[in-house]
Amino acid sequence: MADASDENPQSIPVVDSSISASSAVGSLSLDASPASSSSTTEMTPEEKFQLVRSVGEECIQEDELRNLLAKKPNPICYDGFEPSGRMHIAQGVMKTISVNKMTKAGCTVKIWIADWFAQLNNKMGGDLNKIRTIGRYLIEIWKAVGMDQEKVEFLWSSDEINGRASEYWPLVMDIARRNNLARITRCCQIMGRTDQDDLTAAQIFYPCMQCADIFFLKADICQLGMDQRKVNVLAREYCDDIKRKNKPIILSHHMLPGLKEGQEKMSKSDPTSSIYMEDEEAEVNLKIKKAYCPPKIAEGNPCLEYIKYIVLPWFGKFEVTRPEQNGGNKVFATMEELIADYESGSLHPGDVKPALAKAINQILQPVRDHFKNDKTARDLLKAVKAYRVTRIFQLN
Repeated sequence: MADASDENPQSIPVVDSSISASSAVGSLSLDASPASSSSTTEMTPEEKFQLVRSVGEECIQEDELRNLLAKKPNPICYDGFEPSGRMHIAQGVMKTISVNKMTKAGCTVKIWIADWFAQLNNKMGGDLNKIRTIGRYLIEIWKAVGMDQEKVEFLWSSDEINGRASEYWPLVMDIARRNNLARITRCCQIMGRTDQDDLTAAQIFYPCMQCADIFFLKADICQLGMDQRKVNVLAREYCDDIKRKNKPIILSHHMLPGLKEGQEKMSKSDPTSSIYMEDEEAEVNLKIKKAYCPPKIAEGNPCLEYIKYIVLPWFGKFEVTRPEQNGGNKVFATMEELIADYESGSLHPGDVKPALAKAINQILQPVRDHFKNDKTARDLLKAVKAYRVTRIFQLN
């Protein structure tokens, strides 16, 4: 953990939202997650569908997605995030893989930097300067890890809403008046809350605004996590209310679990259960070494999930290095093959963990280099780590 800093976040240079893709580094398998925007003219509508569909654990509705990709060469895909702290690999690597698939299929991806939403949700104590600093830090990570940004637009919610207030707020108000309080509170999962929590008035308003974002950004596809599903369904229901035929397609990605037993979702609040994008090699090695990985049990095994959702899509393979007496080296190209070996016992946690740590470290090394060598990125990381330290001190 970094030392606390008195640095004023306003003094840190703002990163231009139109970051050049040429500054991105890292190498990804073109078959799984292209690092550059390839021409889509050679892709058939079905190939586009298969590529985009592979992003989601669930799709509502597949026939609508097929029709969209066949008829519209440049669909708008909406993704968004609250700038609320350091970035873990689910946000960094998985999002990069997903975005690169979407852009290869011809989509323009609008990434909504939800600074006002983080403030509504009381992240960083509601300090908008800190929240915006974290947003700039997150953009630096995606730039470093290899997100193809040629067809990506980073949009700050506060700037966009202020600039088009006369369009945004009537939409929010219409959504609010067409839904009762119980329907809105059921969407509170999107904020990491439950309908049993003592919600502030701001947090009640939050789902109406996120629903409005989808239409405000003219999104054809909502590409968010499974935890955001309810508010995306709310948007489709709103289309029924206003008799709108074209509904936003929901493409919900898998939620990567934490490294400890029973953690369904990786949590930034528990540093030992998450791998951060700028973690040093030794930190990654230690976290993977301590991770839950029961022999012969694939179900609920976070190490195997990381291989499935991080390593295989990135490299197209998973390489295990081990002595001949333990089975020798082996390269896995599919999860089916890996799971068969693991459940039989021929692949041991002692084989999996070092190979997994090595692969993750290889993915993260360009990010470490960027934050070490680039002054803007280095200052941003220092500030973000200081916020975390200050918060822990205050809670104690």
